[in-house]
Amino acid sequence: MKNKYFRQLKKMKPKEIQTTIMLASSVVSISIMLILGVVLYLRFSNSARAETINSTQKLMEQTGENLEEYLMSMRQISDAVYYNVVKENDFEKNKQDIQSGMNLLYEANKEKLRSIAIYNNYGSLMAAEPVASQKEDPDVTSQDWYQKAMEEMENMHFSTPHIQNLFNDTTHRYYWVVSLSRVVELTDQGVPQAGVLLVDMDFSSISRMMKQINEVNNGQYYYLCDSSGEIVYHPRQIQISDGIYEENSKRAATYKDGVYDEAFQGENRKVVVNTISYTGWKLVGVIPYSTFNHGMVNLRYFAVMMILLMTMMLVVINRVVSLRISSPILKLNQSVRKYEAGEKPEIYIGGSQEIRHLGYFIQKSYEQIDELMKEIVLEQNERRKSELDALQGQIHPHFLYNTLESITWMIEGERNDEAVFMISQLARLFRISLSKGRTVISVKDELQHAQSYMNIQKVRYKNSFSVTFDVEEELYSYCTVKLILQPILENAINYGVGNMEDGGEIRITGRREGDLIVLAVSDNGLGMSEEEVALVLTDSNRIHKHGSGVGLVNVNSRIQILFGKEYGLVVESEPDEGTRVSIHIPAVPYTEENRRILEMGHMMSREEIVDRKVQGQSNEKG
Repeated sequence: MKNKYFRQLKKMKPKEIQTTIMLASSVVSISIMLILGVVLYLRFSNSARAETINSTQKLMEQTGENLEEYLMSMRQISDAVYYNVVKENDFEKNKQDIQSGMNLLYEANKEKLRSIAIYNNYGSLMAAEPVASQKEDPDVTSQDWYQKAMEEMENMHFSTPHIQNLFNDTTHRYYWVVSLSRVVELTDQGVPQAGVLLVDMDFSSISRMMKQINEVNNGQYYYLCDSSGEIVYHPRQIQISDGIYEENSKRAATYKDGVYDEAFQGENRKVVVNTISYTGWKLVGVIPYSTFNHGMVNLRYFAVMMILLMTMMLVVINRVVSLRISSPILKLNQSVRKYEAGEKPEIYIGGSQEIRHLGYFIQKSYEQIDELMKEIVLEQNERRKSELDALQGQIHPHFLYNTLESITWMIEGERNDEAVFMISQLARLFRISLSKGRTVISVKDELQHAQSYMNIQKVRYKNSFSVTFDVEEELYSYCTVKLILQPILENAINYGVGNMEDGGEIRITGRREGDLIVLAVSDNGLGMSEEEVALVLTDSNRIHKHGSGVGLVNVNSRIQILFGKEYGLVVESEPDEGTRVSIHIPAVPYTEENRRILEMGHMMSREEIVDRKVQGQSNEKG
């Protein structure tokens, strides 16, 4: 007994224990490695982020000082014009001295200036430099720089960039300027009055400063806005003006100097704000979170390489251990995938006992499913064929009896020519009706059947109504269900024009509409109410006053059984206006293959219909 136990123990292989240990050690090693990598990465990432923000602040401080220096020089020019030129002179007595003083200041600073102008409290130009003619009626008092100066007389006001629009330029050039405006005290003919001093600064100097700090294209950018959030400079100013791009400048204008987290248009970013003295302008630096990642590329590469090397080592070790287990599972999976793709491979049965049992079970399951599917398809095809045969069988008897009675009356009345015509049309009609037992025929044969039927009916009704066929010849070579026009024509006669003494008209039309064929029967008879129209295709138990008793429900059912629920009949009618019944069927070329597929009970999808149509066109060209 003891020897037997040891023999069984020797037969056992510790595969399960080895796999568990290997998986556990691999998971622990990779987990520790990932945790250390994430911790180091986050630490270096935060350090790099702080360094980026710090360098941005230093750059903005330097740029802010340059802007303040530039704007301070503009303020000094404004002070010099006011205190050294305007305040000490009378515009009536010292006009030349004022003009000379302004010219001297302009020439000394013309690389920064575009114009200096003085207006009285009525908006009239008192003096300007360089000397230029003012544009006709510039409406100075309504301009923003003038109104702001008058509203807050004690302050200087800096406008947002705009095109200089006060003076005519002989070169016909347009200059972007920033206007500095302030209220000053003027003396004209010894009478003091308030006026506005305007200094138009060249915006290109500010633009150059901003372009220099926006040269680095790593997603980070800087812009200027005034205290109300209006853009002074932005690297995407044109897109903002055109409404293509938006900036959160209104909110930035409310920030005090510092660093803020902001989410704008689904993007998280850091916003650094620095206020420009004298103006209330805000210099704003925007650092998208994606920018921080640029500085971490090398660290990422290093971390990824280390992880890859460790992973490769673990993969080599684990592969040897897990190959025996994973290989049978993969083979089983591949055979199942091939089976699902429509192939009929043998399901893989191999590997450990559990995998062999699973493969055997799947194989048996698929075999049982195949047998059941074959039985279901066979039963459905038989049921559909029986339904079609039953529906089709309702059409012939009543019409045949009436026609034979009419032929009998014609022979008794010695109307032999009419009787011969009726018999020939009846023979032609039943030749197509039989169609070798086929349910699917061509549109051309269906139209011939309908013509024979109407020829017989016109004789029976003594030509009391007219019949017109208007069908495109293109439709002749497409598939249709047999005997779908006859019941509709019979209803058009019995319920439409049959009781009209004269003027009755039945029109059969056929058109191609994309992937659809639309055959329609229209009459100018009695028509129907909306309630009757609603019941025509839904109530199969209606009592028919005339005809074979086969309503449009029959035709609609036959079409839908063969082609699908999205096809069938559409009925339109109004009392005393007539009725139109449209047949909607797919445009399937009439070939022996397509006929056989439809006869077998396979409903084609739209994609299959298109494929069949293309094949049919190719065959025709060939």
